[in-house]
Amino acid sequence: MIIVKKLGKAVVVFMLSFTTYIVFSGSIQPYDLITGAVVAGIVGALFANITLTNPGKVINPVRWIWLIVYALRYFTIDETKAHLDVIKRILHPRTPVNPAIVKVPYEVDSDYAITAIANSITNTPGTVVVEVREDEKAFYVHWIDAKTVEPSGARNEISFVFEKYSRKIFE
Repeated sequence: MIIVKKLGKAVVVFMLSFTTYIVFSGSIQPYDLITGAVVAGIVGALFANITLTNPGKVINPVRWIWLIVYALRYFTIDETKAHLDVIKRILHPRTPVNPAIVKVPYEVDSDYAITAIANSITNTPGTVVVEVREDEKAFYVHWIDAKTVEPSGARNEISFVFEKYSRKIFE
């Protein structure tokens, strides 16, 4: 039973690694397919127990649909709004900024969800996660235009949407 569980994890990590390799290489030539399979096989064998605790979550199609919805929303809406805001600040004659480091609480539990939220915040122009405090269940975020320093208000402004999607994808 333990071997079957380990093999299941390895297969899931293999599939994720192989897919990532092919997507980022942008090629389905035989050389790339073989190289991708070899590399993904090694990654799957070495990192399956570290990477996954419940491989069944990865193959759940509902989670993949939420991931696609989130990615589309993030790259078309959230990123665009943030870029336009930063561009406006750069081009403004007096560069209106109100920087602050704010505490942003979160309510997710899995390491993957916490990491996804922190990455989403950091990848969005105008915000950078400078510290993750798991004991406080909070991020400390440098915000280029702090609209509030109150934690729940900062959460609503900065990370609420990211957390909503991360919970559906990872928990």
